[in-house]
Amino acid sequence: MRAALLQLNSGDHPEANLPIILGMVQQAVDQGADLVMTPEVTNCVSSSRERQRDVLRHETDDPTLAALQDVAKTAGVPILIGSLALKTDDADGRFANRSFLIAPTGDIAARYDKIHMFDVDVSETETYRESAGFRPGDRAVLAQAGKATLGMTICYDVRFAYLYRALAKAGAQVLTVPAAFSPVTGAAHWETLLRARAIETGCFVLAPAQTGTHPSSTGHLRQTHGHSLAVAPWGEVLLDAGTQPGVYMVDIDLGQVEKARARVPSLSHDRAFGGPDV
Repeated sequence: MRAALLQLNSGDHPEANLPIILGMVQQAVDQGADLVMTPEVTNCVSSSRERQRDVLRHETDDPTLAALQDVAKTAGVPILIGSLALKTDDADGRFANRSFLIAPTGDIAARYDKIHMFDVDVSETETYRESAGFRPGDRAVLAQAGKATLGMTICYDVRFAYLYRALAKAGAQVLTVPAAFSPVTGAAHWETLLRARAIETGCFVLAPAQTGTHPSSTGHLRQTHGHSLAVAPWGEVLLDAGTQPGVYMVDIDLGQVEKARARVPSLSHDRAFGGPDV
């Protein structure tokens, strides 16, 4: 299976981002991709809730989603949209951070709303409150892309190992972790967390990422870590894309999943336990 990880530098103008995304998708298809993957918030990276309210759309009329459905159908290749920032009908006005698997027919095969919200104080000058603008999801999702069973997650989810264990035990062979990771936490934790999730589950981990300083018409500039990664079930890093936007290809052998799990069958070694007492 040949996967294409698109590393993007999306700004806060979705209409300006779209031609770049489509060009990269076509490049991936031309290079023989069996699965094309984009990062988190593919359509719009913005620190401004006002800007998001102005430019985001509902799922039913989002132009990025519609265009990628058309490309998937034309090319006959599944596309994992890492996530789109979308309006919802929630009374509190919060958005959804939603990942999509688009089937080769152009139909939406699966949706996953990011469960864990990035509410952190990285430093005195770098603070995030994702839950102020985005509502969390509440359901884990498996999806089929060709011969591969995907466990769909997004970015900050990677810190919650129980989600990945549940996906692997339910049948996931490939864990998708599209991201727009902070440069500070990325440098410290990104590769370590992704390798840990692969080793713990015996899954491939594919993590397309946003990178660089993102163009912005309002609000403070967002920066992201880059380094889209592909990790094998035994923990080897198969691909590190560095910090340049582009299309990065990786070939994976799904047979390695069962081989890794046979060597260390920890998914079948769960034990009940009591405590700790508090």
